[in-house]
Formats: sequence, structure tokens, C-alpha cells
Amino acid sequence: MKIVILDAFRTNPGDISWAGLDKMGELVTYDLSSPENTVERARGAEVVMVNKTVLTREMLLQLPDLKYIGVLATGINVVDIEAAHELGIAVTNIPAYSTDSVAETAWALLLEICFRPGNFTREVNAGRWVESQNACYGEAGLIELAGLQMGIVGLGNIGRRVAEVALAFGMKVAVSTSKPAEALPPGMVKMELDEVFATSDVVSLHCPLTEDTRHLVDARRLSLMKPSAILINTSRGLLVDEEALDKALTDRKIFAAGLDVSAIEPPCPENPLMRNPHCVITPHIAWATKAARVRLVEAAAENLKVWLEGGEMNRV
Repeated sequence: MKIVILDAFRTNPGDISWAGLDKMGELVTYDLSSPENTVERARGAEVVMVNKTVLTREMLLQLPDLKYIGVLATGINVVDIEAAHELGIAVTNIPAYSTDSVAETAWALLLEICFRPGNFTREVNAGRWVESQNACYGEAGLIELAGLQMGIVGLGNIGRRVAEVALAFGMKVAVSTSKPAEALPPGMVKMELDEVFATSDVVSLHCPLTEDTRHLVDARRLSLMKPSAILINTSRGLLVDEEALDKALTDRKIFAAGLDVSAIEPPCPENPLMRNPHCVITPHIAWATKAARVRLVEAAAENLKVWLEGGEMNRV
């Protein structure tokens, strides 16, 4: 059995092992693939694995040997699922492997906004504290989170973990979720989406990207937020209307934003959020701790093993 990984470098830049997959067949890895060479590289493989490389209907029609696509991620938008099903190609994904890493990144973004350790380190290195007349330097404007309200949009694995940490910080937690109110863990209160935006001091996005959630955070919803409010997005860039967010930040309609994702990745040079001083941005790294990537690769091997044995683990 030939197994091809079309963009291995995205998951494994060389610090973890593919041994679990290698022992199942002839493993061929490519660091990155383009739309122009994807079909050529995948041709003849029964199993193809991808992280961000797109597999369209047109591509799948040119791969008659393909029986299984393993998405090395949770999101499956890179594969034409309808076409795969029509062609009898099994598709699996890997849920929950990055729960802790993404939740921790959401908190890293929020704490950077509230306490600015990165900025203060740069200023200390530049001699500002040495030059200060006070024992402390730059203490104005810090934000204590205890007692504030954290709004969680989407209570899946990651949203729930972020909410649990918020409760540990002494925050109130308001949740927009399809789950019934009586099913929520203690300390979490269900609210309608607009109410979450209007009443929360921090809003953190943890919902999937669908047609219904695209630009969920638009100019109208941003206008509901407090001028002191903070928006965190470690989910999908297209959940947010980036032009509207840039305007809200520039006009000081909301206080700050922390983002690990962009509508287009890598972002366009013209994207104004990349230069907005009220926006803390990391380059889609929340999922990428070594621990999370080890879990991902192990889960990918287990998904394939179960499929080979006739099962359907994480089948989509």
C-alpha cells in the first residue's frame, strides 16, 4: 500500500517520527505541494494525507487508486467531502488533539493584552526601567481579569477548556452554545449570542467555520461590545470581518484583539490588522506544540489502522 503525505512539513518539520504510518506501507513524504503538482504526487497512492493541501473534485477524479484521505487536522474544508463520498473515498480527521495547546494560546494572547510582558521586556531591554524615576515602570493600564466576564462562543473541547481556566481565574463565564443550559458545567451561564457580545469583557471564539458563522463578528456585533472589551480568535480567521475589526480597534470602539488566525493565510501585505497597534497577532501556531503534533501523528496512524481493519474511527 502506498501512502503519500502531501505537506508533511506543516505537521512535522523534522522533530517527530512518522514510524506509525511508515510500518503500514510504502510511505512517501513531500514537505509541501502546490495545486500544480498535487495530482502527480498523489497518483498511484491508495492513501493520501494532507494538512492544508487542497483536494478538489477535479483532482480526486484523476486519482482512481485513492481509497482513503487522512486530514492531518480537525478542519476538513481542504477536501471536497461530497466528491470523496461519491467516489467511495473514506475521509478521516483528527479532533481534540490540540485542545490544551489552543486553549493555552487563547490565554497567552489575552494575558499579553492585559499585562504586556512581551512589550515590557522589550522596553526593559531598551533601558527604560533603568532610566525610570520610579521603582516600577509603566504600571498604568494593566487589566486584572478576576471578576470580569468571559464570553465563550462555542462550547466544544477548546471552548470548554478556556471557560474552565476563566473560572479558575475568578471570572464569570457566559456561553453561546447549542447545548441546553442545564447541560452546562457549574459556573457557566448560557446567553444568546448578541447578549454575550454586549455584556462580556472578553469574547473568545471557539466555533467552526460554516456558512452561518462566516463573519459572525461583523460591524454590527462589534458595535454591541463594550469600549473596554477584548476579542480573542484562535478558531478560524473568516469568523471575523477583518475590515470591521480594524475600524473598531482604530476608532477605539473596542479595546483590543488577540488573533492566531487570519482570513487568508499567510495574510495579504495590505491587511491593516497586521499593523494595528491594538491587535496582538500570532501566526496560526496555537495547534503546533510538539505535544499536540505528536498526538496528531499518532491519531492519524490509529485512524488508518482502524480503517484497514474495517472500522470507521473519526470518519467524516
